[in-house]
Amino acid sequence: MQYYSLHNEAPNVTFSEAVIKGLAPDRGLYFPENITPLPDSFFENIEDLDNVEIAYQAIQQFVGDEIPENELRDILSDVLSFDFPVVEINDTIGTLELFHGPTMAFKDVGARFMARCLGYFNKDNDNNVTVLVATSGDTGGAVANGFLGVKGVDVVILYPSGKVSDIQEKQLTTLGQNITALEVDGVFDDCQEMVKTAFLDTSITDHKQLTSANSINVARWLPQLFYFIFAYKQLKKKNKEIVFSVPSGNFGNICAGIVAYKLGLPVKHFVASTNVNDTVVRYLETENYNPKPSKATISNAMDVGNPSNFIRIQQLFDNNFASLKNYFSAYSFDDNQTKKAMMEIFDTTGYIADPHGAVGYLGLKEHTLSSNEYGVFLETAHPVKFLPVVEETLKTSIKIPAQIEKVMNKKQYSIKIDTYKKLKEYLLK
Repeated sequence: MQYYSLHNEAPNVTFSEAVIKGLAPDRGLYFPENITPLPDSFFENIEDLDNVEIAYQAIQQFVGDEIPENELRDILSDVLSFDFPVVEINDTIGTLELFHGPTMAFKDVGARFMARCLGYFNKDNDNNVTVLVATSGDTGGAVANGFLGVKGVDVVILYPSGKVSDIQEKQLTTLGQNITALEVDGVFDDCQEMVKTAFLDTSITDHKQLTSANSINVARWLPQLFYFIFAYKQLKKKNKEIVFSVPSGNFGNICAGIVAYKLGLPVKHFVASTNVNDTVVRYLETENYNPKPSKATISNAMDVGNPSNFIRIQQLFDNNFASLKNYFSAYSFDDNQTKKAMMEIFDTTGYIADPHGAVGYLGLKEHTLSSNEYGVFLETAHPVKFLPVVEETLKTSIKIPAQIEKVMNKKQYSIKIDTYKKLKEYLLK
């Protein structure tokens, strides 16, 4: 499999090169040259396949022969060592829980898959690779956990000061070893821009091999397609058309879902559910892509003003606006609407949704499901990660899971920076 830059001004690369480089030299995102649909029999007989087999058949074409089959299956077995259940909310809506991994966020799968791929590619290399990543919340913890102790890999995480939850901050600032957290005076978009600038700064890259673990990296982004196939396996017996509502910030998760659709997954429609950071919502209304600085919300992992992965979504629909709108909608909701949705779900079902999942639920309601449709909103993080707002909104208490308990009393360590110059100085020291 070859990957090309969506800016079309850089040479094509292999999967391993795309993983190690992260971003193309022309600042474009890498995109697979071909997406070959899986055979009909894969979906017809999916009930007979376990998750590792499903994942192997779905991802193999994107990896090619660069990781041997037995090694790739071992990686997937390690990565997919927890559950991805669809929990029924009512007769027409369910939620796909993606928080049963080590950091209790959906990014665990992509971060762990990328870490193990990079570890495989780097196993005979004496030179360290520096993973440089920006986070608006859960990416940092998932990447830190996934790469902790991986030989030959140093991890540098940039996060916006005061704009991630306390637990999210604990997860990315307490591990030590090969993990360093940089606390940026700014918003997520500032962190992301610093990361992209560093990749193209030859005064850094001449001395250090940089790669990214944000969803701009193909090994972080593509494995998220598994979620949608796992959900279909559980819901196939309902004999209804599936509508996925995906809480969306950088749009990597929903983009991976559309890749699953391109592989042949039966999906009726995708809904991108956002908070007040509504760049894509406005684009679908006007056909004018006009990013704005991000605003802080209670669903902080979606506080992204210029989502990197939307260009991939456009490419998946051949940059055809009409085709995109036929299968893809986007809606925006503010914090008050989000809290009301959390209360509605809790009061009617007893289910505790985190703010991001609640935004996904609102997206399904806005879409208005037909009698032959079943809606699935993605619950992307455990509500404990947003403990103050969840407990205050629902007037209930949440038990702290073991995965979170173990970091609560650890000492935090971060380095404060406020300019790109400071990032550069740190990377070169």
